[in-house]
Amino acid sequence: MRSTLVRRTAVAATAVSLAVLATSCSGSADKGGDSGDKAKPSAAAPEAADVKVPSAAELEKMALAEGDVKQHQVRKAGPAESIAAGEARADKTECLPVARAMGAVPQGEPAGTATARRVTETGEKNKEAVESGDIMAAFRLTTTQVALGAYEGKGAEEALAALRKAATDCAGGFTATLKGQPAKVTGITEAKVSGGDEAATWNLLVEGDGGKVTYKITAVRKGAVLASFASLNLGATGGKDYPLPTAVIDAQAAKLG
Repeated sequence: MRSTLVRRTAVAATAVSLAVLATSCSGSADKGGDSGDKAKPSAAAPEAADVKVPSAAELEKMALAEGDVKQHQVRKAGPAESIAAGEARADKTECLPVARAMGAVPQGEPAGTATARRVTETGEKNKEAVESGDIMAAFRLTTTQVALGAYEGKGAEEALAALRKAATDCAGGFTATLKGQPAKVTGITEAKVSGGDEAATWNLLVEGDGGKVTYKITAVRKGAVLASFASLNLGATGGKDYPLPTAVIDAQAAKLG
């Protein structure tokens, strides 16, 4: 993968630091599929006024921590790895929710947020492959940026609904700019995922400088909290698919209650 493409797509993923991405090169990854059925809001769900809105401190306790996901490293994302709401833009207004999702930026206007978490695979198979001489195995690891936002009233439901609409309206493509770095999205396709009261996930094909890569963005709502996931696997060059990090999504959904 050319260095220019790596620089352009790194910030959009926010899942891997620029320093790591700058040293990457082309490779391949095993193609994987997504599993599970898309969850739908429960008919017996409590009224929005009855749903407790967690404070920022409570959200921090709900956020993933080291040890919560087997064969994954979990840590708080640093300033260089996080994107503020004002740093996520789109050349089409209707596509802004997708741009925010690419940067794991909480949707809409949350009442409180938690520090983003960066979750990286540490699979034994990859470790064994590297030790046997397969250097590219080190890049066939999916890294996911996770952000939590709490909302008043029906804010969480409305934020997810807005993301769903944006993904549909912008399926034909748009350009996202995150922290000043452009990422050209040429296609958006919905996949299947389950979790919380409702969940949704999409694959985004991003192109630049003659190359392409696939991002996965996921949103899971539980009550007044909306969790956002932005995932990237550096080994899946050429727009190849890779498994959705369901272990990360499931672990975070479980901590939401």
